[in-house]
Amino acid sequence: MIERVPGTTYEQLTTNFEWPIPDRFNIGTACSDNQDPEALALIEVVDGETRTFTFGDLSAQSDKLANVLRSLGVQRGDRVAVMLPQGLACGISHLAAYKLGAVSVPLTQLFGPQALNYRLADSAARVVVTDRTSLDLVLEVSTGLDDVTILVTGPGSGEHPSMDALMELAAEEFEAELTTAADPALIIYTSGTTGSPKGALHAHRVLLGHLPGFELMFDHFPQDDDRVWTPADWAWIGGLFDVLMPAWFHGRPVIATPRARFDPEAVLRLLVEHRVTATFLPPTALKMMRQAELPRTETSLRVIMSGGEPLGRETLDWSRRHFGVDINEIYGQTEANLLVGNSSEVWEVRPGSMGRPFPGHRPAILDADDALAPTDVEGEIILRADDPVVMLRYWNNPAATENKFVTLTGPDGSETRWLRTGDLGRVDEDGYFWFSSREDDVITSAGYRIGPAEIEECVLGHPAVALVAAVGIPDELRGQVVKVFVKLVDSFEASEELAEEIRLHVRKRLATYEYPREVAFLDKLPMTTTGKVRRQALRALV
Repeated sequence: MIERVPGTTYEQLTTNFEWPIPDRFNIGTACSDNQDPEALALIEVVDGETRTFTFGDLSAQSDKLANVLRSLGVQRGDRVAVMLPQGLACGISHLAAYKLGAVSVPLTQLFGPQALNYRLADSAARVVVTDRTSLDLVLEVSTGLDDVTILVTGPGSGEHPSMDALMELAAEEFEAELTTAADPALIIYTSGTTGSPKGALHAHRVLLGHLPGFELMFDHFPQDDDRVWTPADWAWIGGLFDVLMPAWFHGRPVIATPRARFDPEAVLRLLVEHRVTATFLPPTALKMMRQAELPRTETSLRVIMSGGEPLGRETLDWSRRHFGVDINEIYGQTEANLLVGNSSEVWEVRPGSMGRPFPGHRPAILDADDALAPTDVEGEIILRADDPVVMLRYWNNPAATENKFVTLTGPDGSETRWLRTGDLGRVDEDGYFWFSSREDDVITSAGYRIGPAEIEECVLGHPAVALVAAVGIPDELRGQVVKVFVKLVDSFEASEELAEEIRLHVRKRLATYEYPREVAFLDKLPMTTTGKVRRQALRALV
């Protein structure tokens, strides 16, 4: 077992820190087989009913599923798409893929056919594990894909294998592949500003890279009786590697709630009933709880983590008043996560700042001349590429990979490779990072990072649309929402009915969080001399 980061002060935690990355490491075995088989691992809450599972259950069930996947032809390096809500089936699907040496591809059930089709085709998934809720959508999309098997949780559905039935017949033991820490483990797709969504390919070491931040954002996790919960979808890196896998690595239980909508009253009941001590609540969830004016109730909470957008002093103060706990904000992205943040028990939280680098992470600021910037000079936030949380590359996209990294030459002539985050900020004399803005046009809405290119491509598929540009506009609850500016083809006229038709056109094809909540019609879009849309000019129209 790799020990928790030692130290009680920031200086003790960071000075002479070295990453304990072994040559051999497998997320699947580390999060199940290596744990106390009798210890509680998962509390699954569905429609008011609760089921519990031990780490022994995780180990046995993921072994059986690994044998099932192997019988379906999945080999080392093959991709296994997991399109499931929070719960046992989702967790063991990832663990089984890791044990096989395969590459899991987390997919949200919020995807529409266009978004899902692209990710399944691009990853060339060999198997899709899903449930009855998403089966029809997966069937619709998979008809045009080659050599893909659909594995359905629960009772079987005709020609499509039932995961449960196959697992009953499978062997009970599985010898996991001897993966190295640098072997590929998962692909998580993230939208950029141009072109199609990009798949960030991560190695097994990514879990180890998350541990210092995980332990400190939850104020010295694990502690006795720690139980963790988040409403964040396990299809995202925030749900999967900010909560689920690190908690299991530390042998602590996670509460799973496959609920579609966030209900503040139900959340409060959950926190109390299941004695949650540490939770990741995205900013939108915190705002909804604050607006709900919930009664003050005794909970077991000792810490809240949040990230995705700055919260501000008022929300931090509200948490202290209402729950009696601090909110530790964190910063990261799909390509490199949990880099900077706060741990209120260890260092001072400065409202408005991103926090300080977690142990082992070495972010810096790149100035306009592509050199490391001094204190309090704004530039792009970058990170050493040898950090274990940094992706290996973008899947099937060498050009985007090359653009994501930069090599800097030091005074002694040595070269260092850095990952570019695309975020602008500065670092003060005490080492706190302060976010300024995105360098590109990524839209952040309710914790989701949305690239306008995929939305624009979808809107252009509507017969009334000649040109389109998508931007993010301020929203009190979600931070930002998507607004599209549309130039119509000559035979169509602007109307509210047409605007709603365009909204539904996107909502049915992409993820539900991506659809444009506002549609504006323009006679022409502002363009540069090279023919590119001037998004800044469009944002000025809001």
